[in-house]
Amino acid sequence: MNQHLITVAKELNIKTGQALATATLLDDGASIPFISRYRKEATGLLDEIQITAIRDRLGQLAELDKRRETMLSSLLKRDLLKPELKRELLATSSLTALEDIYLPYRPKRRTRSLIARERGLEPLAAALFSMENRAIQVESFIDPAKEVYTREEAFAGARDIMAEWISEEADTRAMLRSLYSQEAQITSSVVKKNAEKGAKFRDYFDWQETAAKVPSHRLLAMFRGENEKVLSLSVRPLEERAFAMLQRHYLREKTKPGEQLVLALTDSYKRLLAPSLENELRATLKEGADQEAIQVFVDNLKELLLAPPLGQKRVLALDPGFRTGAKLVCLDGQGKLLHFTTIYPTLSEHKKKEAGTIVVALCKKYKIEAIAIGNGTAGRETEAFVRALQLSQETIITMVDESGASIYSASKVARVEFPDLDLTVRGAVSIGRRIQDPLAELVKLDPKVIGVGQYQHDVNQAALKKSLEDVVESCVNRVGVEVNTASMELLTYVSGLGPTLAKNIVDYRNENGPFQSRRQLLKVPRLGAKAYEQCAGFLRIQGGKNPLDCSGVHPEQYAIVEQMAKDSGCSVHDLMQQENIRKQIKIDQYLSPSVGLPTLSDILKELAKPGRDPRAEFAVFAFAEGVNRLDDLQEGMKLPGIVTNVTKFGAFVDIGVHQDGLVHVSQLADRYVKDPAEIVTVRQQVMVRVLEIDIQRKRIALSLKGVH
Repeated sequence: MNQHLITVAKELNIKTGQALATATLLDDGASIPFISRYRKEATGLLDEIQITAIRDRLGQLAELDKRRETMLSSLLKRDLLKPELKRELLATSSLTALEDIYLPYRPKRRTRSLIARERGLEPLAAALFSMENRAIQVESFIDPAKEVYTREEAFAGARDIMAEWISEEADTRAMLRSLYSQEAQITSSVVKKNAEKGAKFRDYFDWQETAAKVPSHRLLAMFRGENEKVLSLSVRPLEERAFAMLQRHYLREKTKPGEQLVLALTDSYKRLLAPSLENELRATLKEGADQEAIQVFVDNLKELLLAPPLGQKRVLALDPGFRTGAKLVCLDGQGKLLHFTTIYPTLSEHKKKEAGTIVVALCKKYKIEAIAIGNGTAGRETEAFVRALQLSQETIITMVDESGASIYSASKVARVEFPDLDLTVRGAVSIGRRIQDPLAELVKLDPKVIGVGQYQHDVNQAALKKSLEDVVESCVNRVGVEVNTASMELLTYVSGLGPTLAKNIVDYRNENGPFQSRRQLLKVPRLGAKAYEQCAGFLRIQGGKNPLDCSGVHPEQYAIVEQMAKDSGCSVHDLMQQENIRKQIKIDQYLSPSVGLPTLSDILKELAKPGRDPRAEFAVFAFAEGVNRLDDLQEGMKLPGIVTNVTKFGAFVDIGVHQDGLVHVSQLADRYVKDPAEIVTVRQQVMVRVLEIDIQRKRIALSLKGVH
């Protein structure tokens, strides 16, 4: 078996057979949602997180192999690949260890050590390094022809060679690397000339803490401050500790040659080892902080994408504004634009009255069931205006987070969808659709613009993009997609599809009318058997010829359901409708080598609630009346709010004053909270208490403690 699979299985605490089965499916083009949903028996019930971890770790090990091959090839070309060195390189599964082994053989630029070697000083360095020759004749190395004029120049050149030897010794680097990882202090100070413009970093103008314990958000903040040339950072242990370790490792006798070695050790550490190991540690800390920040973003995005949908309700949406008015659109239950106009409810009493007449008339004409109001500029004022109209009590009135709506309105997607509409009208449409189906609308945006991340612009962008694409794909496939109404953008994330096939499905639908069955998907250009296998179970067809086409039962499992119905003496439709029939099914009799109890249990769950939406029920939310601005806040107030972002240091909550407040992690509960995500999630409705208001800095401190 591939050694990498054994390594992955051991690291993830799973069986090697599970790792092998997963890797085989991934290599065959299967998506993670498909494997976790429809190949449970093959993988031994691995979930999406475990499958993703297998994929990513195998990818890392493949990159390690590529780097190793590059090293071996380079050494072979330069006739340096000795058997022992080759064995060492082949034996390691750590990139750091691999680089340490290769370091002495890496092609070098013209270093001080190389110059000293050219001057014939390597034998002197070897004698000083070994301390075996007690009577070194340094004068024999003085040679004006080689630009060595004095004893001190000879010693200096020898020290340069020794310093490089020391810095390239794998044991030395491993020893000091351990010291750095355990004892390094991150020290931050202000660059005085930039102190004023970098006021937002003032918490770190004079800061020190153990690097291994620094929280990810603080580390990323300090790195950002350094990048903006506001902060100066150092990430090193005490110099004396490093020197003491080096001297214990290299010095055995206090002799004259030993003094030269001490000088070489000092130079090696200060000039070569310390900068190199600091850069290594910085990269390691940054990678860890990136992973944590990306996970925060992923968790928040998942909650946002899976936010409760209002469903197919007729919506009037408003994108508020003061001077330019509020853009108003009316949408049908499928999000189709029926009407748009502009009203001015905040300019004057006359305009307000006129706007009210328009809204009431449109609600009646289009049988509006819900009104969605963007939470940006003039949002609270527009909300108050709408609530004062005394519309039907059955009409839902709610604020909508409009983050990214303006970016959508200027995007290629919006231009294709509404080529003749103004940007602001497109933004209002997006706001309305967000309450109908947040997932379907938000997939049209680059996740980074949605605003639920933590230092998302500072982390590794390739890793961030990959993780966000994973979570969007996971959410889309978890919910399922109605193939006859889905946008191209939504279809793109369905397992096995992608942009080309998504476009082909939409084009086929436009030319031939709604799909009548899943099998009809095979008529879509370039959608072959493999893509069909991957996507079919996640695509829904309401009112199709086969009742199973609106469920999560995969077509490859239809025969099982048909046999169940036959054995029960009823139709598939009856089986889906009548619980008493399903309860009598003995699923053990449908077991086969390829279909086990997990799959059969999933089938019965789907038959009970075909195409069920895993998202929670939509809940109406309203901010406190009369609290619209920072000036309206008072300490001690208890207010309703919506969690807009969860970070490692706390949660941000919108309380309707155009400035989110922060519930610090220490204020989330009457107990110690390690991770805010244990207590709150994005879009959660909460009651908070105002602790402190800093109007000048536009900061609000909130608490969840003692709020009932």
